[in-house]
Order: sequence, then C-alpha cells, then structure tokens
Amino acid sequence: MIDFMLKAVIFDIDGVLIDSYQAHFESWAALAAEHGIQITREAFAQSFGRTSRDIIGLWWGQGLDDAKVTAMDDRKEALFRQVIEADFPAMTGALELIDALAQAGFALAVGSSGPPENVDLVMAKLGRQSLFGAQVTGMDVTRGKPDPQVFQIAAQKLHIEPSHCAVIEDAPAGVRAANAAQMRSIALTGTAPRELLADANLIVDSLTELSPEKISALIG
Repeated sequence: MIDFMLKAVIFDIDGVLIDSYQAHFESWAALAAEHGIQITREAFAQSFGRTSRDIIGLWWGQGLDDAKVTAMDDRKEALFRQVIEADFPAMTGALELIDALAQAGFALAVGSSGPPENVDLVMAKLGRQSLFGAQVTGMDVTRGKPDPQVFQIAAQKLHIEPSHCAVIEDAPAGVRAANAAQMRSIALTGTAPRELLADANLIVDSLTELSPEKISALIG
C-alpha cells in the first residue's frame, strides 16, 4: 500500500555517502598490477563512471570470455572492499544529513548499481542501517542508470509514491534516472562538474548544504 503522506530520500552510494574515487583507483591499480599492467591516474579518470566490464574491456581488450571478466570484476571489488575497510572515507555531512532526515520523519533508502557486498560494507561502516527502510543494489536490477529502475524499486520497497521522493546523486546518469522516475533530483558535485549536472532540480557542492526543510520544500 502506497503511503501518500510520507516523503523519502534515496541516496546513491559512490560519491554521495562515500568518497570512493581514490579507493576505486587504488583497487583498479592493484588489479592491473596483478596482471602486469600499470594504470595511470589519467587513464583511470577517463574511465571513471563506466561499468567494471567496460573498463576491463578497455584495458584488457574485448577478447576475454565472460568467466574471465567476471572473475576479474569480482577480484577488483574485493580489492575495493579491502581499501575502504582499512580507511573508510565517508562524505562530509553524510552522517549528519542521514540523522537529521530520520529525525524529521523521512523514509530513507539507498539505490546503487554496486554489488551488494560493497553496499553492505558501506552501510555497516556508516553505522546507520537501522535508519534505512530499503536497500537496492546491482543484484536487484536488470537495467542500469540512466534507466530509473533502481529508484523505482526503492520507492516500491518504501511504499512511497515516486513524486514524494528525492534522490541524491553525483553522476549525470543518476540524475537522469531520478528524473525519469518522476522524483526530485539533487546533484552533488565532485565526481562530475556542475555543468554536466544541469538536469538536476537542485545542485549542491556539499551535503552540508542540505537539510530536511530544504529537501521537503523541493519535493513540495
């Protein structure tokens, strides 16, 4: 049953709840080193935002079979979890915003294309799992962003009308997905520059700029 009174905020994870750029670079560089390849920061920057399978094809060629690509992808994500397990880089203002929204009565969810193991680790490190009513990962979707499926599933799990939801994203594809889901889109700069996030309903440079009042007004 849809709750037409509640409002919800759906968080992307990478670049929104966790400042994961460096951790992704370190894990890709470690995987490459295991295969005798050196990945520069410039090459990584050009690939950032693409799927792991696309990046593997870019750096190792398109001739790998699916089993090999899957094994490399799994290894890269395991290396990523090792990095953030040792040094977890929560985004500035993330915990404070989560706490304020929960206290104000917002329903909360995460909507990520990442593997569930990554999402579980991030949520455990944040220590706020009990405040989130829904969690959607790459295992729950068949279509990636900018398709709205990930956010639509999150709203369904929360039993909240999409028009009563706001999405916080850091990537243009995520902003387009939120808009396609008929939700209010909030873009956080950092991963992408402001000009590439122009489709968002609201653009901020830090989560500290957001509050329950501002998000409630945006949803309307």
